[in-house]
Amino acid sequence: MAKTWGKAFAQPAIEFAPTPLPVLAGQLPTDLRGSYYHNGPGRLERGNQRVGHWFDGDGAIVGIQFCGGPENQATATYRYVQTAGYQREQESDRFCHSNYGMTYPGPLWQRWGKDLKNAANTSVLALDDRLLALWEGGAPHALDLQSLETHGIDRLGLGDQDAYSAHPKREPHSGLIYNFAVSLGPKPALSLYCHDRRGRLQRRHRHPLEGCPLIHDFVLAGDYLVFCISPVRLNLWPVALQLHSYSESLQWKPELGTELLIFDRHSLTLVSRHTTDPWFQWHYSNGWQDDRGHVVVDLVRYEDFRTNQYLKQVATGQTSLETPARLWRLVLDPKTAQVLDSQPLHPAWSEFPQVSPECVGQAPTASLRGTVFVQHRPQYDPTGELFGAIGYLDPQGKITVTDLGEDRYPCEPIWAGDWLLTLVFDGANNQSELWVWQGDRPGADPVCRLQCPEVIPYGFHGTWAPASPA
Repeated sequence: MAKTWGKAFAQPAIEFAPTPLPVLAGQLPTDLRGSYYHNGPGRLERGNQRVGHWFDGDGAIVGIQFCGGPENQATATYRYVQTAGYQREQESDRFCHSNYGMTYPGPLWQRWGKDLKNAANTSVLALDDRLLALWEGGAPHALDLQSLETHGIDRLGLGDQDAYSAHPKREPHSGLIYNFAVSLGPKPALSLYCHDRRGRLQRRHRHPLEGCPLIHDFVLAGDYLVFCISPVRLNLWPVALQLHSYSESLQWKPELGTELLIFDRHSLTLVSRHTTDPWFQWHYSNGWQDDRGHVVVDLVRYEDFRTNQYLKQVATGQTSLETPARLWRLVLDPKTAQVLDSQPLHPAWSEFPQVSPECVGQAPTASLRGTVFVQHRPQYDPTGELFGAIGYLDPQGKITVTDLGEDRYPCEPIWAGDWLLTLVFDGANNQSELWVWQGDRPGADPVCRLQCPEVIPYGFHGTWAPASPA
């Protein structure tokens, strides 16, 4: 029996102009002032053809502006990122590009030399004067912070061929933004970037890689940048010749183990490397240096790469694979990158961990907020289901779980000052909502539920941009 979450993917998302959101329950906090943005694949079908993988969908961004104060209203806008590929396919009403899970839709002799479509569908980065729609295989697209109008490719001071990954880290004290990209080809390399708070390039460094790994995320931990390179390798030639898609050409090779790379955050140069047991991860929660000088890294750990096939199934609206993923903690010696300790933090299957912006790279303390994440509902069979609950790991290590109830599916939760926000798809009523929780009261009912005018398909990552002081 199909689960109700599949309704969110049944039709391409419908854009909407700025629309005040009605309150379904509770009351909107008057001190919630700023903008919430969330990115994800909005279109998974065109011309009666489905995409090959969830990662192929065209990026669509919802922006919700909270004015607070006496007016105390939330206004939402939802728009597709107007990439060149999206516009071309919109005009012809057919797929015209290869993508993560798709080859060029034509005979073999026509595939060579075709560009990969920049889907701009993975995350967002809010700068002072623009919003960046991120996709790790290429450059970001710049959007207007209010209207979400697409202004075009933003190179961020990088070269025409340089990509910019979808998981930048902003150091809270300096405002410096760190990110990376993987260059494929005969000489694969990991490029590290540092930009200032306005997106101006400060420095970069290129580190050679062995083989062509899949690197989706990294972590900032005090004075260090940490990469866990799982044993997934790309068989490059089938992709280059357009014989197979990128996804189909990724191979799980556990005999390689997971390589740990630790870089100095200030110089971007390598400090240490070490190879340990194999695992896979998409996302990290946070990292920091403890009082002994060790590096602590929290991540969501998978035992293998079946997650890629599972995410391919998500795009169909039905899943059958089980891919256990658990919040995990590593303790590393930064001088050698050796693993000093490795243990799970929570038994439930979890994903999309987030910490508040002021906590990035910082050790947890009583005065800082903890980690939020989505997980499966407690005591319910997760087979065929998406995540239906939100977990909270406080700085003391205690976990509280909020079950949203049957047929309700939360996206990645985002800290907004003292509040916690997440988009929720209500499968029973086929509608999307924005839920607001009080940040220091996890496990309680939301203080407010807002109704969106159209269904917003389950997406990937978001951010919060606080309003400028009056």
